[in-house]
Amino acid sequence: MTQTNLKSEKKYNTGIVILSIAIPVVVAILFGVNLRELGFDVEPLTFLPPIYACINAVTALVLVSAFIAIQNKKINLHKRLMQFAILLSLAFLAMYVAYHMTSDSTKFGGEGIIRYIYFIILITHILSSIVVIPFVLITYVRGITNNIEKHKKIAKITFPLWLYVAVTGVVVYIMISPYYA
Repeated sequence: MTQTNLKSEKKYNTGIVILSIAIPVVVAILFGVNLRELGFDVEPLTFLPPIYACINAVTALVLVSAFIAIQNKKINLHKRLMQFAILLSLAFLAMYVAYHMTSDSTKFGGEGIIRYIYFIILITHILSSIVVIPFVLITYVRGITNNIEKHKKIAKITFPLWLYVAVTGVVVYIMISPYYA
C-alpha cells in the first residue's frame, strides 16, 4: 500500500469510530421515544415492518450478488452493489426507527422452544447489527482507498456477518409478524 493510500484511509478513522458509536446509541435512544406518547399527533407507521423486512431480504441478495461479482473480477459491479447495500441498510435503519417512534412495540407471542429460538435469533441479530457497523465502514474505506489486500482480509469477516444480519432480520420479521396488532 502506498503512503497516499494509507493517509487517505487514516483520514476516515475518526468518522468510522464516531459512526460506529453514534449509530447504535442514537438508534437505542430513538427506539425508546414514542412520538404519540409525547403528545404528537402521528399515525402509527404499521405498514413499515414488511417493507423493511423486504429491504433486509434485498440486502442479502445484493451482498451475495456483490460477492459473486468480485469472484468474477467485475470490480465496478461489485463496488456499485456494495454502495447499494449500504444505501439499503440506511433505508432499513430509517424505517426501523420511524416505525418504533410511532408504534407500540410488538411482543412475541410464541411459547415453548420457539420462544427461546426467537430470542436467540433476535439477540444475535441485534448484537451482530451493532458489531457489523465498524466492519462495513472499514471494509468500504479500504475498498475506496484502494487498500485491496486489507480490504479482502476484513471483507472475509464483514460479508458473512452482514449477511447474517440481513437474513436474521427477515427471520425475526417472519417469526413476529403473526403478533403484529
